[in-house]
Amino acid sequence: MKELRTRVAIVGAGPAGLLLGQLLERDGIDNIVMEHRSREYVERRVRAGVIEYGIANLIEEAGAGERMRRDGLVHHGVEFRFERNSYRVALSELADGRAITVYGQQEVVKDLVALRLERGSPIMFDTEVTALDGLASDAPSVQAQGPEGDVRIICDYVAGCDGSFGVSNRALPTSSVRRYERTYPFSWLGILAEAPPRTEELIYCRHANGFALYSMRSPTLSRLYLGVAPDERLENWSDGRIWEELNARLATDEMPEISQGPIVERGITAMRSIVIAPMRHGRLLLAGDAAHIVPPTGAKGMNLALADVRLLAQALVARLKEHDDSLLDSYSNTCLERVWRGEEFSNYMTQMLHPNPHDDFENGVQMARLRQAVTSREATTVLSRNYVDLNSL
Repeated sequence: MKELRTRVAIVGAGPAGLLLGQLLERDGIDNIVMEHRSREYVERRVRAGVIEYGIANLIEEAGAGERMRRDGLVHHGVEFRFERNSYRVALSELADGRAITVYGQQEVVKDLVALRLERGSPIMFDTEVTALDGLASDAPSVQAQGPEGDVRIICDYVAGCDGSFGVSNRALPTSSVRRYERTYPFSWLGILAEAPPRTEELIYCRHANGFALYSMRSPTLSRLYLGVAPDERLENWSDGRIWEELNARLATDEMPEISQGPIVERGITAMRSIVIAPMRHGRLLLAGDAAHIVPPTGAKGMNLALADVRLLAQALVARLKEHDDSLLDSYSNTCLERVWRGEEFSNYMTQMLHPNPHDDFENGVQMARLRQAVTSREATTVLSRNYVDLNSL
């Protein structure tokens, strides 16, 4: 078995793992990133697209923001639709001039991978981590199988950035962690279509048939979602049915139809919330989806993950360069305070915008909440500040 030595072993080459590696390297902390998927897969995996104001600044400060600033779509507002009416929320006006940037997660990954490879920093694709050992010791290790055979990486700390089904999550002893979980009674059917967006801002829609979201990835690509039953099957949705239902839910008198085009990607995603506490076990520290999941309605998943990484990088630098344990000791509690705010906002958006097929009382409450969200300046201000820059609150 080949043996390597590094300061921080990072499991997972999503946005969280890659940004952590970049931030650590910037401060002189060597690290190795391992990813069980191929480079092609992680660079094409379409996920979140809304980047908060502060997180966009973080990406830029890390040296990976050039293409985001050039090609990303800056949005100063967001639209809500219900009962065939449209209501614009002026995000920037209500959030001290801040704005969101629409830039796909896969594009963030491409930028960070290119930066890492350009600098010759180690990143191991197609490498399956099989064991995390010695997490309670001063020299934990990661065992993995890759294209060149078995490898053992001895390190000072392990950063688990490999998602909710990864080995890092499973390495936590059940006796010392608590798992908070909620599964919502609906899923999202998402498509990526070669269709120029009909609008310059995201549209959230509540319709009697279900939720809909109209977003974009570029001037020629639209990203759209439909709320569907949790047991829905993709083969039940032809292209024609998808477009028909999107038009039915999103229609207003001013925009009775949306732009259509070839569907190049589609999938169904379950809606769930998960929080794991604490986010640390010995020398293993979790970040992003390995520690928490939010429903995508609030656009907080990647933003929470990168906010974790900002704190984790600072904590590891303080420990490894200055022998200061204070930031590592407070890492989990500090992150979880923000994570729960993200869960609350995501739950608020999800419950407000997805009609309940079996509870008319709940539907009445939802509509009252939605009307308040778009007509009360106080409620709209809170929504805007949460949406644009949760970390600033």
